Amino acid sequence: MTEFTVWAPDVARVRLHLPGVADHDMRVGPDGWWRVEVPDAGPGTDYAFLLDDDDTPLPDPRAAWQPAGVHGPSRRYDHAAFDWTDQGWTGRQLPGSILYELHVGTFTPEGTFDAAIGRLDHLVDLGVDLIELLPVNAFNGEHNWGYDGVCWYAPHEPYGGPDGLKRLVDAAHARGLGVILDVVYNHFGPSGAYAPRFAPYLTEQDNPWGRTVNLDGPHSDGVRRYIVDSVLTWLRDYHVDGLRLDAVHAMPDSRAVHVLEQMAVEVEALATHLGRPLSLIAESDLNDPRLITAREAGGYGLHAQWNDDAHHALHTLLTGERQGYYGDFGSLECLTDVLTGAFFHAGTWSSFRNRSHGRPVDRHATPGHRFVAYLQNHDQIGNRATGDRISAGLSPALLRVGAMLLLTAPFTPMLFMGEEWAASTPWQFFTSHPEPELAAAVATGRRREFAAHGWPPGEVPDPQDPQTFLRSRLDWAELDKPEHREMYDFYRRLIALRKSRPDLSDPRLHRVEVRHGDEFLVVRRGGCLVVANLAGRRQRITLPGVARRVLLTTAEGVTVTRDRVELPAETAAIVAL
Repeated sequence: MTEFTVWAPDVARVRLHLPGVADHDMRVGPDGWWRVEVPDAGPGTDYAFLLDDDDTPLPDPRAAWQPAGVHGPSRRYDHAAFDWTDQGWTGRQLPGSILYELHVGTFTPEGTFDAAIGRLDHLVDLGVDLIELLPVNAFNGEHNWGYDGVCWYAPHEPYGGPDGLKRLVDAAHARGLGVILDVVYNHFGPSGAYAPRFAPYLTEQDNPWGRTVNLDGPHSDGVRRYIVDSVLTWLRDYHVDGLRLDAVHAMPDSRAVHVLEQMAVEVEALATHLGRPLSLIAESDLNDPRLITAREAGGYGLHAQWNDDAHHALHTLLTGERQGYYGDFGSLECLTDVLTGAFFHAGTWSSFRNRSHGRPVDRHATPGHRFVAYLQNHDQIGNRATGDRISAGLSPALLRVGAMLLLTAPFTPMLFMGEEWAASTPWQFFTSHPEPELAAAVATGRRREFAAHGWPPGEVPDPQDPQTFLRSRLDWAELDKPEHREMYDFYRRLIALRKSRPDLSDPRLHRVEVRHGDEFLVVRRGGCLVVANLAGRRQRITLPGVARRVLLTTAEGVTVTRDRVELPAETAAIVAL
């Protein structure tokens, strides 16, 4: 016998629909769960539910497999049937790791989990420890960033479905790579979101991407259980090593125990049982250290959060851009504040928000590895009108300087796919909504959004144009070109140096010392100095100590004489004292 269950607390009648047989009436318990047992309906059986007297078959909100897409029937899936080979895997902790963000659909020409396996050795050679996959749960259409997902338990079928994701994770573990999965629990996508038909998953309030998830209203116990069980499913059944939680600031929760803390408690229990570290990484624009403060100290107990301030400080300093939310950034003083205190907006005035923003980080109590920092990521590239990478506007020399400042900072560094060879391919916003009205609305909204930031509508690629997606695929042939191979080799040497020198990965923020002057910066990291000349001219910079040797430079022509270093224009060096 096979039991089918579904949570639908306010529905008067639920029937199980199986192909070729009469519908089965289900029985409801006081908890709002409907159940029925059916003989001979094991793994591989397609099924759907009928609510009240409506004969429209609806997929299971907790389905593990949607082989016909988000509008089709669900299919029974047996997690125990997969033949894992990672029994010896003991996990990969976040502290000390290098992260690498990638989008399965554009990482390779094939755009599948299995094709991504073929590039894992490249990441091992680079020195990556954890790959971070953009959302892979099922969404409508073939191509999408993944943030329009509607099935929070089912991997996207065109990528390879549940078995494909497991093969990728298993192969990554065999090479010593951990896997972080990006997940979205703040809204459902605009097409195929059937879960709210079953239960009050949503409120009447809106966030920028749709209606807000019901975390604290009536029946919110079941909604929170739906989310936390999804978290545990990815970590337990797919063996992933952590989750990146999208836009947690769009998950308002007034209950005494925030859903993020509930996640942290249950993930800690699972990690204890599995005997390997499991990480929860928040994306938040609140600049609130409470997210990553231990629960014993009154925080939520998450392991890390993305740090956009670090990105903005580096990006504006290197590019000179100051539009929009970049307005307050761009100075050496700003970068100094970030390198020593993680946040720039820490209870300080934000001109973009027209109010004060953030809260200071306790530099003595909070380790820097709890902040994920990056020179580029999917948002900061893809949310530019043309999806141009930072390499499209910066010289290779300044790109190397930026990489050196990032990979010697006290944070957990993350690269975006192709960054390591200064990929020339853009990464644009693409969708493949089958519904013409939705497709037109997305394209119009995109043009309107960028027009408000000064980009002419004609320069904004149509998200629905297949060429927008194709342009965003990595071109791996670039690695055979000398200029790209040189950048890759530099990244590889820089990562190896970070891992060989404890001072360069030291997360203690209070031990970071920064001195800056006329377009130069000197960062002391224990017995190492990172010296950066951002000027368009050669500079002689006095060091706070006597240099013993140069460990790595971004360009030739660096000379050291006792307590001074001469750097060519747009050059940086790591010096041992």
